[in-house]
Order: sequence, then C-alpha cells, then structure tokens
Amino acid sequence: MTITWHKIGTVNDFPPDMGSCVKLENQQIAIFRIPFESSEDHWYAVQNLNPYNRRMVLSRGIVGSTEHGPKVACPLHKNPFLLKNGKHLGEGEVDNLKTYPVKINGNEVFLAVP
Repeated sequence: MTITWHKIGTVNDFPPDMGSCVKLENQQIAIFRIPFESSEDHWYAVQNLNPYNRRMVLSRGIVGSTEHGPKVACPLHKNPFLLKNGKHLGEGEVDNLKTYPVKINGNEVFLAVP
C-alpha cells in the first residue's frame, strides 16, 4: 500500500482543542490539534463519519481526555473515541474509527491517505 502525503494547510489553520474537517480524495477527515503544556502539539486525524449514526460530524465533536489519551465524542449522541487509534470507548457495538497519519514540516500540515 502506497502512502501519499498531502499538504492540508498551515498550523494556524487548525485551532487548538477543536476539530476541523478537510476533504481529501473524496473522504472527509477530521483533524485535531491537541496542545500539551510540556511539549509540542499532538496531531490526530480520524474519519469524520460517525459509525453509529452515519453522519459527518466528528470534526465538530467534543474534545476531552481519558487515562488512555485524547478523545472525541460525537456531538449528537456522545459516543467517545480515542484519537490516537480510533477505538470506540462507549457501550454497545460501534465500529472503531479509521485513523490517518499527520506530520508537521515547519509550519505546514500534511495528511497521509493510503
């Protein structure tokens, strides 16, 4: 599987502690920039499609954290997912999220889509 890196913007295009949505290769992808006091921002990308209700809403989700790391909860039904691996944290049988690699080069943000 070949990975292609796509420039999706600059660091300042993505507000901290919130999601943003980009459309790339006919996919909506939610990008999250999570600042940490002791280090650089951490970046995460997951599918924007909530597998529970099949709506493109995760970029508008509620960002928080657990003992396992940063998470996002669907703004409609509050289903939580880990940002680092897309794992569903709530009750019931809900598919995990697809995740995508993000890299920062200088001030530019790149997203990889297989």
